[in-house]
Amino acid sequence: MHETIPRLEIHEMRADLADYLRPRVKRLGYLGELFKCSAHAPDILLQFMHLTDALKEALPNRLAEAAVLTIAKLMSNDYERNQHERLCIRLGFERAWVAEVESLTPEATALMTPDELTAQRYIIAAVESRGHACQEEFKALATRIGPAQSMAIVMLVGRYITHALVVNTLELVAPVPSIFDDGFTVEKHHD
Repeated sequence: MHETIPRLEIHEMRADLADYLRPRVKRLGYLGELFKCSAHAPDILLQFMHLTDALKEALPNRLAEAAVLTIAKLMSNDYERNQHERLCIRLGFERAWVAEVESLTPEATALMTPDELTAQRYIIAAVESRGHACQEEFKALATRIGPAQSMAIVMLVGRYITHALVVNTLELVAPVPSIFDDGFTVEKHHD
């Protein structure tokens, strides 16, 4: 873990940011390192979280989670991947579906929907080419899910790449293990 940036506890944060984060901290049971570090730039962190909230409203849960897990795997962001695996279980998605998404093999899937597969193909092409060789995949995505949701996917990719850059730069350790490492279930855990 990189210690260049001091960690702020919630009581040390600017009041409006602390108030915004409290419900998340209560739900998760912890204040994540990303928030502790990013709180040094409270206006930016608040806008980042508002973008996150808007993206949650713009996309169906399964499509959004397929996208997030794909980006997290591509960006080697265990911090976000592990948290979103748990969210998937809480939302009632099958472990096998999570594993299938994380395999990053849209050509060999059985559980992902056509929308999820099309989004994953676009995301893989966009991330791997830095947006330069993904126009065919984006056209297929926009045709399949429409302009509003396809643009939400593009913005979601940017949001989660930003998250990965912060986590990877600061060498933040995932706050929770993968569901495949600890057998997480909704009944067993309440984080």
